[in-house]
Amino acid sequence: GVGAMTWSPLACGIISGKYGNGVPESSRAALKCYQWLKEKIISEEGRKQQVKLKDLSPIAERLGCTLPQLAVAWCLRNEGVSSVLLGSSNPEQLIENLGAIQASGGGGGTSAEVLPKMTSHIVNEIDNILGNKPYSKKDYRS
Repeated sequence: GVGAMTWSPLACGIISGKYGNGVPESSRAALKCYQWLKEKIISEEGRKQQVKLKDLSPIAERLGCTLPQLAVAWCLRNEGVSSVLLGSSNPEQLIENLGAIQASGGGGGTSAEVLPKMTSHIVNEIDNILGNKPYSKKDYRS
């Protein structure tokens, strides 16, 4: 009966794909107060995350969505998640992220919301790529 409120479903912008080729000068990670984020992005773990994003891209393409929309829908699909807190730098980012839950016709070329497309097969495919499948209530009671 307890649910989680997740924050930063886009991992501080990492899932947006803008850090695929390093840290752009105009990004949050380029700011002095976000040095920790820059270090995370350029670390070996950060490079591994970029590979996982590339592996997730074909799934997003099949579903007709962007990686950020896929991430938001994946978070919402988890039975332990009650809500997802979104942050955005501009209205376009917010509209794109909301495309995970609403039909908008915009936001990265989506024509329908992503959440209903998150079948068990798709979620398992994503979980296999990420290697961090959340445990359900059933798992830790047994």
